Amino acid sequence: MMALVFGLAGPGLEIRVFAERPHAVPVQVPYEAPPKPGVAPDTAVLPSTKPLDAEELKRAEALLPLLEGKQEFWAMGEFVHLGPSTVPVLIKALKMPAPRVRYNAIETLLMLKEPSVVPALVEVATEANEVSRIREHALRVAVRLDPALVPPAVEAMAKDPNPTIRKTAAFEARYVRQKAVVPVLIGLIPDDERFVAVTAINSLWLLTRHESEIHDWDISTKQDRTDWAQEWIDWWKEAQSTFELPEPRRPRKPS
Repeated sequence: MMALVFGLAGPGLEIRVFAERPHAVPVQVPYEAPPKPGVAPDTAVLPSTKPLDAEELKRAEALLPLLEGKQEFWAMGEFVHLGPSTVPVLIKALKMPAPRVRYNAIETLLMLKEPSVVPALVEVATEANEVSRIREHALRVAVRLDPALVPPAVEAMAKDPNPTIRKTAAFEARYVRQKAVVPVLIGLIPDDERFVAVTAINSLWLLTRHESEIHDWDISTKQDRTDWAQEWIDWWKEAQSTFELPEPRRPRKPS
């Protein structure tokens, strides 16, 4: 709305124009939560549970060379689609000359979630002439599929001359809820390499929750670690017959 106001200002006549501004009134609008998303339909294609026929077996074997190269992810997906019946074919891949094929075969076995492959993976993990990266991956996958069968591999790898292999054994042992790995980890405390020893002591704490003496492991010498390992040796001699591994800690749910 506009209003004209006339008034005298000095010798002349002045016209002033004022704009009347509307008065703002705050209003509370009720909150409406957005609708909850509906359940999306599962469009995934389930893997086959039937044994492979002759044609499918031939197809699976033809996929093996494709586990290396531009089509490797597609080939892995095809194995998963064909299902657990392809496990014998993938185990053959563990002996193929190309390291990338062997590595991707292990990854595919993990996706198939077939525990029966663990003995073959343990064999790969303990093969001294195998590439370190493949040995480490074989142990990781074996631990996730059936950790109860893994202690012999952990023990063998803990004695390996390669410190990277020893560290992998020390790390994966924390997920193996078997008393057999405890003395193996204790044996790694005085390792020549500090990073192996630190990994082993962390796995021991996580696995046993034994409240040992506090030491500065990060700056320890081999002699320090040898002395400190004796504390664990003495504890295990007394505890091994009655000790039970505690239940793993569950992550807290967000409040």
